[in-house]
Amino acid sequence: MKDSQDRKRLTINRKRGLAFQPPGKQGTHSPLSTSPLEVVRSSGRLNQHKQDLVATTNLERKITQIVLNKLDPEEVLPEIAATLGSAYGVEYCTIAVMASDRATIQTAYCYPNKIQAPFSQNPTLLLKYLNVAAILASSEPFAISDVGATGSAFSQNEGWEDLPSGVVLAMKTQFQGQVNGVVAIMRSKAHRWTASDKERLLAVSDSIAMAISQINLQRQIVAASGYQALLNQLTMAIRSYTDLEQILKLAIDGTARTLQVDRGAILLLKYTDPLVNKRGFQKRVSRATEATVVCEWPALTPTEGNQNVGTLLNQSFCLSKCYLCLEAFANAPNATVIADKHSVPNDDIGVGIAPIFDFDAMPALLLVPLESQDKVLGFLVLQQRQPRRWLREELDLVELVSAQMSTAILQFQTLRQTSALVEERTYQLQSILKVQAKLYEKTRQQVDQLRQLNQLKDEFIDTMSDQLRNPLASMRMAIRMLRQPGLSPDRQAKYLEILDRQCTQEINLIDDILALQQLESNKSPLHLQKIDLKQIVESLADSFAKKWGSKGLTLTLDLPKRPLMLQSDPDSVDRILQELLTNAGKYSDPDTTVHLCASHELDGQNPQIVLTLCNTGPGISPAEQDYIFDKFRRGQGVSEQVIQGTGLGLALVKCLVQHLNGTIAVCSNPLSHSQSWSTCFTLTLPQIQG
Repeated sequence: MKDSQDRKRLTINRKRGLAFQPPGKQGTHSPLSTSPLEVVRSSGRLNQHKQDLVATTNLERKITQIVLNKLDPEEVLPEIAATLGSAYGVEYCTIAVMASDRATIQTAYCYPNKIQAPFSQNPTLLLKYLNVAAILASSEPFAISDVGATGSAFSQNEGWEDLPSGVVLAMKTQFQGQVNGVVAIMRSKAHRWTASDKERLLAVSDSIAMAISQINLQRQIVAASGYQALLNQLTMAIRSYTDLEQILKLAIDGTARTLQVDRGAILLLKYTDPLVNKRGFQKRVSRATEATVVCEWPALTPTEGNQNVGTLLNQSFCLSKCYLCLEAFANAPNATVIADKHSVPNDDIGVGIAPIFDFDAMPALLLVPLESQDKVLGFLVLQQRQPRRWLREELDLVELVSAQMSTAILQFQTLRQTSALVEERTYQLQSILKVQAKLYEKTRQQVDQLRQLNQLKDEFIDTMSDQLRNPLASMRMAIRMLRQPGLSPDRQAKYLEILDRQCTQEINLIDDILALQQLESNKSPLHLQKIDLKQIVESLADSFAKKWGSKGLTLTLDLPKRPLMLQSDPDSVDRILQELLTNAGKYSDPDTTVHLCASHELDGQNPQIVLTLCNTGPGISPAEQDYIFDKFRRGQGVSEQVIQGTGLGLALVKCLVQHLNGTIAVCSNPLSHSQSWSTCFTLTLPQIQG
C-alpha cells in the first residue's frame, strides 16, 4: 500500500513541478522562517527537478516520436533501447518482450547491438541471470547497486559474475493491465540510482509498453496469417494431391518454417497387432510395433565438424524401446511438450529414448500424436537447438496441423486398402472370366466337334446306305430273276455274274472297314520283305491302263533305270498304290494324262523313295485338304457327279503309310486358262524299316 501511495505522490508532484519528499520528511518551517541557506538549497533542488522534468519530457517526446514515425515495429525497440542508453549515459540497455504466457522472455533488444560474447549470440541471455520474478513482483523500478547483495535483481545462477554490468535499474512494462515486457538499464561501474532515474524510467514505461504491444500485435497478426495460410495450403493439398508423401513433406516443411524450429520429422507407426490402441496400450503393448521416419525437415547431411549428424529419413525403431514415444502414445491425443531436456521425467520403466531425438543437440521437443478413431497413426516431431517454451498458440497450430495430417493419412490408408481390395476383386473377376472364357471355348469346340461328328455320322449313313443298299438291291434283283422258270442259260450266267460282282463289292467294303480298324488299333502285323517298287508300279500301270481305256486316260511313268529297292510290307505298298491310282482315275477329267514319278532321296543319313502322282480334274480346296484323309469324307460335288466311292480309300492309304513309317501329303492348285485343277499326292517311304 505504501509503495502505491509513494508512486501516486511521485506522479502528482512530477506534474506540478515539485520535488518528491517522502512522508515525515517535509519541512516544518514556513517560508518566512526559512534560513537563507535552506532557500538556496531549495532553489537548487527546484532547478534540478525542473531540469530532470525537462529531460524526462524530452525523453518521452523522443520515444513517442520513435513509436509514431517508425513503420517497422521491429525497429522501434532497438532505437528506444539506444535512446534510453544515451539518455542515462549507461553502457547497456535491454528491452525484453514477454511471451503471451507472461512468464517467458520471448525476445530481447539490446543497446549497443554488439555485446561481448556469449551475450552477442543470444540477447535473451542478458536476462537469463535476472531475477525476473522479483522484477515482475515490484510495482516500482527495481534498482540494485550491488549484484551480489541478497534480494538482488540478479538470480544466483552460476555465471552471473560474467555479466557485462555491475549495477542495474529494471522495471516491468504493462499495457492494459497486462505485463508485456521488462526494461533493464545496466552500468559496468558502481552507481547509485536516484529518484529522478526511477521517475524517468517510470515515465517512459507506458510508451515502451505501447511499442511492445504494437510488436506483439504485429507478430500475432503475421503469425495468425502464417498459421492460416499453412492450414489453407494443407487443406488444398489434401484435396488435390494424390501422393501422401507430398502432403506430409508440405506439412512438416510449412510447420517447421512457420514456427522457426531447427528440426522437424514425421514418424509413422506400423502395427503387427491391429488391435493395439491407446486404450489398451498399457496392458497390451506390442513390442513389434515399429516407428519409421518418413519425412524430415531439413534433410540433414554430415558436416565437417560433426560426422554423426545425418539424415533421419527411413530410420526405424521399436515403439516399446522409446520412453518418450510410449508416453506420447499413452497420452494421445495430447501433445508431449518438453522445453528443456532437464525437464524429461526420470526413466522409471527401464526404457531409453530413441537416438533420433538427440537431446544433447536438440534439448527442446514437441511430440504430437497423429491420431484418428482412437488409433495413433504416428507422431509429428519438432525440435529446437536452444531451450524453448512452446506457446499456447503454437501448440494450437500444431494440433490443427496434426489433425489434418491424421485425416490425410487415414484417407490415403483407406484409399490404399480400397484400391487393394478393388485390385484383388478385379483380379479374381478376371480369373473367373478367363476360366469362363476357356470353358466357353472348350464347350464351343466340343459343340463344333459334336456337330462335325454328327455331320460325319450323316455322311457315313448316306455313304453306307448307297454302298450297302445299292449292291444288295442288285443282288436281290438278280436272285429274283434266277428264280423265274424257263430262264435261258445266258440269262442265268448274266445274273450270276451280277450277283458275284455285287457280293464282292460288299465284301471289299467290309474288308476295308476291318482293315482300318486293325490299323488304327495297331493290331495289323507287318510282313517285311525286300521288294522292287519299280516292278509293282509297272505291273499296276498295265492293269490301270486297261481300266482307264473307256475314259481316255493315259498313265505316264517317270522311273529311274535302276531298281527301286526297299524293305517293306508288299501287300501294304500294293494297296497304297492301287488306292492312289483308283482315286486319280475317279477324279481325272476325260482324255487327260496321269503322271507317276518315282525317285531316290536322302533325308540326312536315311535313304527314302518319293513317289508323286498327279492328275488333272476337279480340285481339292484348302479347307478340304485338312480332312481329305479322314474316314467317309469325300470332296464337295462328288454326289452330283455320281462318282462311286465310300470315302475309305484315302483314309486307308493314310493308315497304311503311317504303318510303314512313311508320309503322304496332297496339294491342289488351279490351272491357268482352265476350270480344272492339278492335284498331286506325294508319298515318301523309307527304304529300310527301322
